[in-house]
Amino acid sequence: MDSNRRSLLCGLGTLAVGSAMLGLADGGMAEAAAQKGERFAQVGGAFGWTPHRLDPKECAAVAYEGYWYKGYACGYGAFYSLIGLMGEKYGAPYNTFPFAMLEANKGGISDWGTICGALYGAAAAYALFWGRNERTPMVNELFRWYEQTKLPIYNPGDAAQGVKGDIPSNKSDSVLCHISVAKWCYEHKVEHSSKKRSERCGRITADVAMKAAEIFNAKMEQGEKYKGTFAVQPAVSACGECHSKGQSADIQKGVMDCTPCHSGSPHTGNKFKDHP
Repeated sequence: MDSNRRSLLCGLGTLAVGSAMLGLADGGMAEAAAQKGERFAQVGGAFGWTPHRLDPKECAAVAYEGYWYKGYACGYGAFYSLIGLMGEKYGAPYNTFPFAMLEANKGGISDWGTICGALYGAAAAYALFWGRNERTPMVNELFRWYEQTKLPIYNPGDAAQGVKGDIPSNKSDSVLCHISVAKWCYEHKVEHSSKKRSERCGRITADVAMKAAEIFNAKMEQGEKYKGTFAVQPAVSACGECHSKGQSADIQKGVMDCTPCHSGSPHTGNKFKDHP
């Protein structure tokens, strides 16, 4: 074996051993960090972004546009209208967010009809700035407003991308996409797969963004004193007399309006039993 080849092999062997040792060192450092609770440490600290005031009307227009952008829909539109606009105005860190991930919220999270994506987008935006105790009153205000308000309100005029003109509104009584959409479609005789229904959701995305921005600004002004104005729903209070912590049947978790699913009406009965 010539000296050059021997030197090369020895060099590679040293490099391999060094890399292995470095890997062990990195692994040891990672394990030590995990033991110290540093694994989940976040750059800049949790909830560490600085909030900036928002223009609710501007947020509404951007949210509506975002709803239609590449079909990314409600969660993307609402989130971008808050954080994306900050990115456009103030740069980093707001403009570094991978916004397309919010597309997962389309149709109540990949068309599962769970939480309205626009509501999730707004709540997620709040969580970049405030922790649970301060954020919860903001989410409560937004979600209760959504349950109790006739939507949509927003009208994009000539900028409409689905259907122009006025479209009907109604009160959903629920933050769930499945109930919100189905109830609107049933009351107004509109097919779920229609362009009119898509336009309705685009406009509601704008409505949510506007309200979310108003709450955001109020939180900035009031700080820890922020509480919101919408009271706990009557059904939640009534059901909580039995189905909450410390009561006789502590089985319930959540504060959404109980009525749509537990009213006892023919529409909430067992539709699988003896179904044709």
